[in-house]
Order: sequence, then C-alpha cells, then structure tokens
Amino acid sequence: MTTLNPHFRHPADLPFNSTCLRERFQPGTPDQDPGGVGVWLLLRGADLLLREEPGAPSLPEGPCPVNSAGTFQPLFIGLWDGRPCRVMALAADAPTPSGLRAHALPDWDTLIPIAPLSLAGVAGQILHWEGNSLFCSRCGGRPERLAGEWGKRCTACGAVHFPHIHPCVITLVRRPGEVLLTRKAEWPEGRYSLVAGFVNFGECLEEAAAREIAEETGVQVRNLRYVGSQCWPFPSQLMAGFVADYDGGELRVDYGELADARWFSLDALPALPPPRSISRFILDHYLRDGFD
Repeated sequence: MTTLNPHFRHPADLPFNSTCLRERFQPGTPDQDPGGVGVWLLLRGADLLLREEPGAPSLPEGPCPVNSAGTFQPLFIGLWDGRPCRVMALAADAPTPSGLRAHALPDWDTLIPIAPLSLAGVAGQILHWEGNSLFCSRCGGRPERLAGEWGKRCTACGAVHFPHIHPCVITLVRRPGEVLLTRKAEWPEGRYSLVAGFVNFGECLEEAAAREIAEETGVQVRNLRYVGSQCWPFPSQLMAGFVADYDGGELRVDYGELADARWFSLDALPALPPPRSISRFILDHYLRDGFD
C-alpha cells in the first residue's frame, strides 16, 4: 500500500479550526477595538498579502501598509499575540505593496504557516459575511451590529441576522483493496479527493452523504461512520467527514459535477489532497488503520 503521512492526530487539529489559533488569537468584534497599531490581514480576493521573511511569511505589522481604500473599513477581529488584529479587503486591482507578497489561500500546496493560514480563513469568512449582510434580507433595510458579536439587527424591521455557515458532507467509500475517489476539473492535474456536497433541506448528514455518493457516482453505501469536521472558509462551509462501505451499484460518473471518478487500488493511489484538509485526514488515518 502507498505510505501515507498523517500530520494531524485529531480533526480538531486541522487548519482553519480554532484549535490552531488558541495559543495566539483572542477573538473580538469591531466594537471592542482598543485602538493603536497592530497586525494586518490584507485580503485581495482569495489572496493574503504577507511579509516575506527568512523561514516563513508573516503578517504585516504597524500602520496599515496599503494606501488604497478597501471594500470595507478595516475591521478589528481580535488580538494576535496580544496586539490588535484588523482585516481589510482590498480591491481586486490593488497593487501589492513593497515588501509584501500575495499568497493564494485556496492553493492546494500553500506555504503559509498553519496559524496565519487559519486566521486568514476566519478573516475571509468575516468579509464574506460583511458582504452578504449590507442589507436586511427580509425588508432591504440597513442592519447595525449587535454589541460583542457578529450578528446584526435591521434598523427598519428589527430582524436579527447571524453569519451563515453552510454544512457539507465528504465521504471516503471503500471496498476490499480499493477506494472510490473523484476529481473536479479545476483541481491540479491528476489530483483526486473524496465525494462531497452540500446538505439539502430536510436531510441529516448521513442522508446527504449517501445521496451525494449515489448522485455523483451511482454507488450505494452502507455502514456510514462519522469521522470529524473542519471549518472550510471557501467561502463559509463546515465539512462533516465520513467513511462508508460499498453496498452495490456500477460506477456512473455525473460529468456535470465531476471530471472523473474511479476505484483506485490501495497500492496505486493518485495524487491526494493536501494534509491541511479533512479529506486527507480521512485518507491518512483510515487507510493506515484499516477502517477498524
């Protein structure tokens, strides 16, 4: 069997989950901004601008290093190493300041250290919420912030709104000596992962997992077992991971959703997802441990 290298002992330890931030980040809300200089999360679309330093890139510090106005005013989101941490969304055509370099957060092989990467995930979700909560979805009025939290109350109709987190399921399907893997067209060439999809109205997680597998591959499963979950801030998902046993059905790929799906021998696995993902965590641990 291909040797896998498990980097994380528990799903809670995966990047983008708050466990990665506990030692360095104390969450806060914009109304709690203590003032003064601090560190910056500069997001330009899916790119994070970081200082290039020996060893590993780091967050910019001091006064705001960009002169152009952002999509929103800088937002205080908490304390990073005891210093104010603020996020700013830059225009897509904003130049990269001298001394900084753009790093793509969705990059499968990113070099950003786990803690800053996870903090940038939080910032990205916050900016996604800010962009989707400019107006009340009930009446079109202007919401205002609730003190000490990220919820908002409409000033016109009084409706209260909170950040939207979208549940998804992702499942490793196995049968003796083989696993079912899929790929999407936009992924790096030759890279495969697990069957995944969003939860529908009226579904529990297990029902959603079985439905997604059947719809995208034609395969039926049994013995679904929950593994763990991961925050996935692209833009605001919660990935619930499962393993399952094959229970019948011929492989039939839904090419509207996938570029390919195949049964792979455990001795000839393709390029796999990066270790930072719940999909790789499941593969690393459940292939190594034989699913028992």
